[in-house]
Amino acid sequence: MSTPQTPTARTGGRAGLMLALATLGFAVNFWAWALLSPLATRFQTALHLTPFQQALLVAVPVVVGSVGRIPVGALTDRYGGRVMFPLISLTTIVPVLYLGLFGHDALTALLVGGFFLGIGGTAFAVGVPFVNAWFPPERRGLAVGVFGVGMGGTAISALTTVKLVDAGGTATPFLITAGVLAAYAALSWLVLRDAPGRSVPTAPLARRLAAVLRLRITWHASALYAVAFGGYVAFSVYLPAYLKTAYGLTQADAANRMAGFVLLAVVMRPVGGWLSDRYAAGRVLAVALGVVVLGAVAQSFTPGLAPVGTIAFLAMAAALGTASGATFALVAQTAPGDQVGAVTGIVGAAGGLGGFIPPLVMGAIYGRFQSYALGLALLGVVALAALLLDVLSVSRRRVTA
Repeated sequence: MSTPQTPTARTGGRAGLMLALATLGFAVNFWAWALLSPLATRFQTALHLTPFQQALLVAVPVVVGSVGRIPVGALTDRYGGRVMFPLISLTTIVPVLYLGLFGHDALTALLVGGFFLGIGGTAFAVGVPFVNAWFPPERRGLAVGVFGVGMGGTAISALTTVKLVDAGGTATPFLITAGVLAAYAALSWLVLRDAPGRSVPTAPLARRLAAVLRLRITWHASALYAVAFGGYVAFSVYLPAYLKTAYGLTQADAANRMAGFVLLAVVMRPVGGWLSDRYAAGRVLAVALGVVVLGAVAQSFTPGLAPVGTIAFLAMAAALGTASGATFALVAQTAPGDQVGAVTGIVGAAGGLGGFIPPLVMGAIYGRFQSYALGLALLGVVALAALLLDVLSVSRRRVTA
């Protein structure tokens, strides 16, 4: 018979509520994390930024949010999501208000605000161990994939930020986002509860991180996620600038197309987790990465948007979302229960760093050659390397309880 402490008992209605609230928190914090990207071209015009400076502006929150996941994931293992979700949300309010009220008139101020805005990106490392503890191994792929839908917060930002600035001024989207963050922090403190009987580590933080770095799953999943989620992040922050420059689209049109890319990737993330619950995660990853290779190679020739360019981008969006879900299904199913947060932090950092480098490379390449072809070709090469790693090293893994 199952007791209230068993995984079976934890997968009822309360687990579903916790999953929904965690997903909401992920979305709200990612909304804040992505506020600068839709405005990058506007800041470029107003502040006379170079392509590299524009790329740096949108990349700084990404790298901070990525590296910050390492300690945040380990802290979540220790203190739980019930403490960490409200803490991250409240902390993110500070840079959001700073950028909206004071920090948008100079590049240095934007970079400082963007640095601290990266705190919102660490919410991912809170949610994965929190959700993982509420579900048994055979359902973690889908559960973590559903949680991953929260990355659609970047789509909220893409669809609303420019419109809100046009309607009410630069401060408007930042003030609204700060209010939503405050409301979520209050809700999560009142309602969120950590799973009964979750594993709580007692070793010091440094020792736990050292132990996690010795796990093979940490390194394999980090490499795969750097390509899968890194590719998603790179496109979500740089695609508006790319479409505006390469195809002459308006800022609003480019932002809407980026939102479509993001939404498709978001929808496919739980699909990747669901497929990984039923088939080997390595097989799901192999197919998805193969699609990314083909899409990147096709887009490197800058075909017309109708239909080849659109098909290439949508195919890559679906594949990157699927691969992201499959990667964390692998982590949730194989990492030791009391180390999921720490593993998630390192793997999540790798994914975010994977999204930090491509915008800088794309900006530098375009500034030198006035073409994005080489950058997209490099994406195809990196995706091919990840595919080979998956086929050769991540074929079968033991699922842990």
